[in-house]
Amino acid sequence: MRTRTLLTLTAAVAALTLPAALPAAAADTPVLTTGAAGGAPVAAGDTLTASLASGTTATFHSSATGTSGVSCTASQFTVSVTDNPTAPGTATESLTAHTFDSSTCTSNVTGVLGVTGIQVANLPYTTTVSSDGAVAVTPPSGSTVRTTVTLRTLLGSVNCVYEAPGLSGTASNADNSIAFSDQHFTKVSGSSLCFANGYFTATYAPVTDGGATVFVN
Repeated sequence: MRTRTLLTLTAAVAALTLPAALPAAAADTPVLTTGAAGGAPVAAGDTLTASLASGTTATFHSSATGTSGVSCTASQFTVSVTDNPTAPGTATESLTAHTFDSSTCTSNVTGVLGVTGIQVANLPYTTTVSSDGAVAVTPPSGSTVRTTVTLRTLLGSVNCVYEAPGLSGTASNADNSIAFSDQHFTKVSGSSLCFANGYFTATYAPVTDGGATVFVN
């Protein structure tokens, strides 16, 4: 009887001292999740999209502090997720489309009657999103982030071509957004109606994956 009591006590102590199995919810959280921070993982291969945040415009001004240039009320980007590692870390995406609806674009540049189109070239770009919210857009090796703004003037259409080595932005879980502020482009071709420098500003929100909002962890 005494032996059985000792064995029972020993087993109970061992059970208390052995580590409990980790629940499934304690699994590592990836950088990108949907529904909530720490929510369902975004899978590699998923397509993420975002349009301009409600009530905002995408602007391409001639200076960082000026108001002269082009503005659009409709724009969208599409990326395909290529890697979504454990947080903290950096998720990688391929930016396959970045469009502007020219019917919503206007210009206040003297001599310009309207905006015929805005085309983004050299796609796809590599996009990275880090746990600290830093966003980077990088063109293919040996290439640039290239944008052509086609303006309608009294003398006909004018193509203004701008390039940048890359773009930097910020992701925020407050509104599931990605924002770019005064990203500098340099004119590489175009008439005197094309300003020498372009500064791109826009906020895209919410970023979604199949309709579910995307969070950064």
